[in-house]
Amino acid sequence: MSQSIPKIILLSLCVSLTLNCFGKEVNVYSYRKPHLIKPLFDKFTQNTGIEVNTVFAQKGMLERLRNEGRNSPADLIFTVDIGRISDFKEAGLTQPVNSDILLNNIPQNFRDPENYWFGLTSRARIIVVSKDRIRAGEEILSYEDLADPRWRGRVCTRQGKHPYMVALTASVIAEHGTDGAKNWLMGLKNNLARKPQGNDRAQVKAIFSGLCDVAVINHYYMAKMLVDEEQTEWANSVRIIFPNQMDRGTHMNVSGVSLTKYAPNPDAAIKLMEFLSSSEGQSLYAERNGEYPVKKGINPQDLVASWGGFKQDDLGLSRIARLRERAIRLADEVKYNE
Repeated sequence: MSQSIPKIILLSLCVSLTLNCFGKEVNVYSYRKPHLIKPLFDKFTQNTGIEVNTVFAQKGMLERLRNEGRNSPADLIFTVDIGRISDFKEAGLTQPVNSDILLNNIPQNFRDPENYWFGLTSRARIIVVSKDRIRAGEEILSYEDLADPRWRGRVCTRQGKHPYMVALTASVIAEHGTDGAKNWLMGLKNNLARKPQGNDRAQVKAIFSGLCDVAVINHYYMAKMLVDEEQTEWANSVRIIFPNQMDRGTHMNVSGVSLTKYAPNPDAAIKLMEFLSSSEGQSLYAERNGEYPVKKGINPQDLVASWGGFKQDDLGLSRIARLRERAIRLADEVKYNE
């Protein structure tokens, strides 16, 4: 007679431990830095008993996942920017997730129409201006204003083909068409104070240093800089503007998650996705990284909330993804980085 434990007893043990015998862990490949997401994963493990293992990389994740193929241990991909998220879908490395919880918690414009990716937090592409050199009465009110000749030699931005700039340009294409967006991008280039360079924090530092008076950044960098002893002075030198409040609203992007095509622990992975979209997960996520929750009714961290509410552009990010190649071509056509 076999001495093995009957299957029905094993199943009962799984249920009693609230673990899935074939999925008691989740393996995450992440572009998000560990300190931003580990507290959320720890809370999920505390709630469910499901362990979360993380591999962090700043680049090369898509190539790694492609090379691993069916043997990949990865269940979930965490990444930032609609461009990077959609790249994994286009490469055939993810699969759709059918979850009523995710569909109820995450607005339509922040998720893929076919459910291949889901936004977990959102970020506003804001304009910052010098407090000393730009008076409140002469504020920039829209992205379109950045191309106005009165700002000649006063604007700083990232490189034109950086994903954040590409997404913003794509949103202008969606609003004004390709020709209108090209004229806008050329006008913006003509207003640059220096060759496009640096990250978002570097744009704020450039204003503080007097190199320019206007810059475009993601809002959460302000939240980070205001509590960074070295960079607080930079952040306090600028004023925040949420653009396009009189029309379409401020351009939004996301950090998001996808279930890999060959996820070895799909059930546990989906549970983690659902937790991160829940009220508890959203509150923890927003408090930790200074981004806006995607779930309605959840407040951002106090510092971000102190800047007040604003109108968001509700353009579906899937459309932004489709317009990315056109936006990149425009950056080349106007020689934005030269």
